[in-house]
Amino acid sequence: MSKIHAAITAVNGYVPDYVLTNAELETMVDTSDEWITSRTGIKERRILKGEGLGTSDMAVHAVNGLLKKRGIDAKEIELIIFCTTTPDFTFPATANVLADKIGATNAWGYDLQAACSGFIFGLSTGASFIESGRHKKVLVVGGDKMSSIINYEDRTTCIIFGDGCGCALLEPNEEGLGVLDSILRTDGSGRDFLGMKAGGSVIPATHESIDAKLHYAHQEGPTVFKFAVTNMADVAAEIMERNGLTADDVAWLVPHQANKRIIDATANRMGVTTDKVMINIERYGNTTNGTIPLCLWEWESRLKKGDNIVLAAFGGGFTWGSIYLKWAYDSN
Repeated sequence: MSKIHAAITAVNGYVPDYVLTNAELETMVDTSDEWITSRTGIKERRILKGEGLGTSDMAVHAVNGLLKKRGIDAKEIELIIFCTTTPDFTFPATANVLADKIGATNAWGYDLQAACSGFIFGLSTGASFIESGRHKKVLVVGGDKMSSIINYEDRTTCIIFGDGCGCALLEPNEEGLGVLDSILRTDGSGRDFLGMKAGGSVIPATHESIDAKLHYAHQEGPTVFKFAVTNMADVAAEIMERNGLTADDVAWLVPHQANKRIIDATANRMGVTTDKVMINIERYGNTTNGTIPLCLWEWESRLKKGDNIVLAAFGGGFTWGSIYLKWAYDSN
């Protein structure tokens, strides 16, 4: 009997219409296009505008497009794993809100919070449900409305983040295609360097916490960069070594889009040339859980059945990881 793997059978994405450029940021904080571009690689990012719109609204666009592309009904989805740092509400879960909005009445679901590594964690978790035989169609969504937790007077964070959402459908595969390996890591001591100080049970919302701007994303850039550039590169190299992959074997590196220098360091550590690296950070910035699925969506037409693909991410708190998968279909 052939081993069951969880294969990605469809991907889709959505980014809001509003474009926040470096030029506009120059009018908001003490920064410049040259400074932002040279240090991050970002030129612009998308922002979700509109009263009452949240992360689930972007997901509705992305998921409905995926369902149409795959030719299935929302009622066929059995599980939704929504990877997000900016849920619509503390509760109920955004996965449940999404299920209601798209009509996935036969699905159960939950939110997964692992900061920028969330989509990788969610993909690995979703794969386990497929491999066990428990489910046949698992939807993994990665999306964030980062503009909702960004202080646009803080140039250390507001230049980096944007809004966006991507999604992937996992289904069983017996051809040896799909998610083949994953390495996932966490180190909670990183919470002091990248996270949000208030809004949880330790520091609930008060007038004082709001006045102190503790409900915005906080980052100590140099420390985070040092951890990210090492760990994201190391884990990507480790998954290659563990699976006997050379740089020639790897068709694509799909890195989390946090910083162009971190992406370059990861590719260099793997020995992968730049033409094999998916990069869209210059247009979208860091969409947190959205970066990796948005890359897969944009590059989908160039992916070939059997391609060896390495995903790698690093997130706040700290979280990091890598996935090795074989692409399961030709989109053309």
